[in-house]
Amino acid sequence: MTAPPIASGRVLPTLNEDGSRNWIRPRPSPGRWWRRRQVVAYLLMVVFIALPHITINGHPAFLMSFPKREFHLLGWTFLPTDTLLFMLFLFSTIIGIFLLTALFGRAWCGWACPQTVYLEFLYRPIERLLEGGYVGSRNLDRERKFFTPRRLLKYAIYAVISLVLAHTFLAYFVGVDELAVWMRRSPWEHPTSFMVMALTAIAIWYNFTYFREQTCLIACPYGRWQSVLLDRQSLIVAYDYVRGEPRGKPATSPDAAAKQGDCVDCKACVTTCPTGIDIRNGLQMECVHCTQCMDACDAIMDKVGKPRGLIRYSSQEALAGKPKRLVRPRTVLYPLAFTLAFGTMLTLLFTKESADVTVLRGLGAPFSEEEDGRIANQVRIKVANRGSDEARYRIELDGATGGRVIAPENPLVVAGGEVRETSIFVLLPREAFTNGAREVTITVSDGARFTTAVPWRLQGPSGSAAPATSPAPDTPEGTP
Repeated sequence: MTAPPIASGRVLPTLNEDGSRNWIRPRPSPGRWWRRRQVVAYLLMVVFIALPHITINGHPAFLMSFPKREFHLLGWTFLPTDTLLFMLFLFSTIIGIFLLTALFGRAWCGWACPQTVYLEFLYRPIERLLEGGYVGSRNLDRERKFFTPRRLLKYAIYAVISLVLAHTFLAYFVGVDELAVWMRRSPWEHPTSFMVMALTAIAIWYNFTYFREQTCLIACPYGRWQSVLLDRQSLIVAYDYVRGEPRGKPATSPDAAAKQGDCVDCKACVTTCPTGIDIRNGLQMECVHCTQCMDACDAIMDKVGKPRGLIRYSSQEALAGKPKRLVRPRTVLYPLAFTLAFGTMLTLLFTKESADVTVLRGLGAPFSEEEDGRIANQVRIKVANRGSDEARYRIELDGATGGRVIAPENPLVVAGGEVRETSIFVLLPREAFTNGAREVTITVSDGARFTTAVPWRLQGPSGSAAPATSPAPDTPEGTP
């Protein structure tokens, strides 16, 4: 059997020539951009931990509850009837990311993405502390020592942190109160929810312990989108090839120095990169714009007595010596689309009533005939209380004079933030219908600030003329 072919040169940053995993242990490069990212990262961690515990208008600042079918965001409540609002919110978010990328490149990836924030400012610092820094981690990798006491301790600490992050993450979907109940109960009493928590913690632990930068390179589609999200005027982390080439060690003679670029080929930008790329090869999908190469290169430039900025925030057009153009198609269309979507959402949100009423036909046949010859229609009424307090909604019917209206529950009591449904039954004589229909109006009111009238068409047999109706509303019979 012949040996498998070996690639000539590394194919991927995370793959060695023999196909084995190349473990990326970036050398930290403290600098001005690193310190700024530290501040942003730790602020984001605090916000992530605290947000589920903050309440606004009696609700969590952020809660996406699938069992309750409601979404709370900074005091706003989205109910199942708010599909349009929710879609406008998601559309605005996506357009906002597109606009941010068009202007500032992958700023989200390098500055705010949880994958980058936690990996670079929590998990990897612990790793370097326990394994003897960048050199210690590299030596353990070279010797293939993955289960030494130091690394086992690291895995255990990672497990504790992952449990905390998993519980916090779940609080965004079940709420801190429900999560506290889960934590106090035995796993045998709630096996499903316990498995959800355990699998979430295992996924987080595996991601930050083993998968790491491959989440950005393989799983996340954002890097592949950048080819259409960026243009040549977008801000990127870029190597100034005009100034840096030809690269080489510092020249000793003035003539040689005059022909040589500023790049001394020290590869500091490569060893500090968390995805293992060489930024000098130009814009690449794997670059998350973390600015580590900028700090590393600035430090080297200081040592060799050359100006900073060989690797800096720039654009492809600027590096080519072309003027900067802020106004271009995507910087005009994206803001317009964002303003339209977000403005529409805010308009609908602030003009929305305190309750939503949906009227539906009964299940089964559109109408039925009673033994006494009257025609019966079932009408389902669904009320969503958007307020935080309980409300009592009175149901009235206009246009059913001469008939009978039965409501098993009237008024309908709906708790704050809840959705309830009830049915009313309308019985009318056969001659009340014209061409198989009878127009009525259903009015729902809480007796205070909310009243809505919904035109409705009752179904019945055709062929009879409708008698004159009184404009006075009919109160459905039922619970007083």
